[in-house]
Amino acid sequence: MSSQDTSKPYLRIPPWLKVKIPCNKTYSATHDLVQDLNLHTVCQSAKCPNMFECFSEHTATFLIMGDTCTRTCAFCNIESGTLASLDPTEPNRVAEASKRLALKHVVVTSVTRDDLEDGGAAHFAATIRAIRTQQPDSTIEVLIPDFKGDEDALNAVIAASPDIINHNVETPPVHYAEIRPQADYQQSLELLKRVNQAGCVAKSGLMVGLGETDDEVRGVIDDLAAINCDIVTIGQYMRPSMKHPAVERYVHPDVFEEYAQYGKSKGIPHVFSAPLVRSSYNAALFAETCKKRNPSQ
Repeated sequence: MSSQDTSKPYLRIPPWLKVKIPCNKTYSATHDLVQDLNLHTVCQSAKCPNMFECFSEHTATFLIMGDTCTRTCAFCNIESGTLASLDPTEPNRVAEASKRLALKHVVVTSVTRDDLEDGGAAHFAATIRAIRTQQPDSTIEVLIPDFKGDEDALNAVIAASPDIINHNVETPPVHYAEIRPQADYQQSLELLKRVNQAGCVAKSGLMVGLGETDDEVRGVIDDLAAINCDIVTIGQYMRPSMKHPAVERYVHPDVFEEYAQYGKSKGIPHVFSAPLVRSSYNAALFAETCKKRNPSQ
C-alpha cells in the first residue's frame, strides 16, 4: 500500500464525508486561547476533519510533550524529527486552558516519546493532577501511547486517576508491519487489559479504509471484547496528504452501524462507529460512562 502507487483508481470522497466548515467567534476564541497558552492540539497537528466543529463548541484535545513523534505510523500527520525537552510548565498551562474553556470533559493525548525512560508517563500524571486541581468537577480522559509495554509507566498514569484511559489499536494486526510498524498489537491489547483490571474505564479505537476487510474489523472487535474494553470508536481513515497511504475504500455509514451492532452483541457497552468518528470526537458523551463505572464521582 504505497502512497506512490498510481495503479489504483482515485476514490472520490463520498458525500457523507464532506464537512461544512463553520466560522464563528467561538472557533476563533478557542484557536486564540490555544495559541496564547503556547499549547498544541491533536486537532491541528493531525488535521482532524472535526476541528472546526469542536473548536466552535469550546472543545479541543490537548497534545502534550511537543508536536514531534519518535514513531512513523503511516496514517499519522504528526511529524517525526528533532524532539523537544519536556516543559515542566505544560501541565499547568493545559489545566489553565481547560479552566478558561470551562471544559466538563478534558481530553489529553501526546506524541509517542520512546526517547524518554518512562515514555512520558510522569508528565501525563502531572497533567492529570494539574487539571484535577484547577477543574475538580471535570472528567479527564487520556489517550496514551503503549510505553513500550512498561507496566510501571502505565501504573503511574493509572495512579493519577483519570476517568478514561484510551489507547488505540488503530488497525487489524495483519496490517501493523505497514501501517504501525513500531507497535505491537498484542502489547496494545495487554495494556488495555491492565487498564480494565485496575478498575479504570478502558477505551480503544481503529480506522477503516487502510486495506482491512470487514472480517478483520470484526476480529479486532472480538479481541477488544475479550479484554473487556468499555468503549470502542471506529472511524474512516482520511488521507492527510499525498505522502500518506491512499484510501483503499470508503466505508458506507450503514456498514459502520453494522460494526456498532456487532460490538454491542459481543458485550462492549459503548461502540461509537461512523465515518467521522475519531478517538476523541464527542468524548464528553463518555462522561456518563465514567460516572456509572465510578459512582463516587
